Amino acid sequence: MSPIWSSYYGNCHSLLFVMDASNPTQLSASCVQLLGLLSAEELAKASVLILFNKIDLPCYMTVEEMKSIIRLPDIIACAKQNIATAEISARDGTGLAAVLLWLQEQHR
Repeated sequence: MSPIWSSYYGNCHSLLFVMDASNPTQLSASCVQLLGLLSAEELAKASVLILFNKIDLPCYMTVEEMKSIIRLPDIIACAKQNIATAEISARDGTGLAAVLLWLQEQHR
């Protein structure tokens, strides 16, 4: 789906980017996609929430491990956007209330 994402950038104020916390081999591809989104001029003013999903699985990586692997502090330092992170489980709902609160705060 990523090749058509740019057609949805117009009037975007918030961006939720989901990363699989249970799949370390997929992190580099996800990071490349994230960097592409962050470099899009149309998204320069959008707030970004990176969601580390699947924390309910026994093999998930911690947020600190994932931040280190994708060098998130470096990405945040270079990005134009305000970037936050959250741990979630889409399957059991853990963390989703915090995501909704974040969205509400971004649109006030």
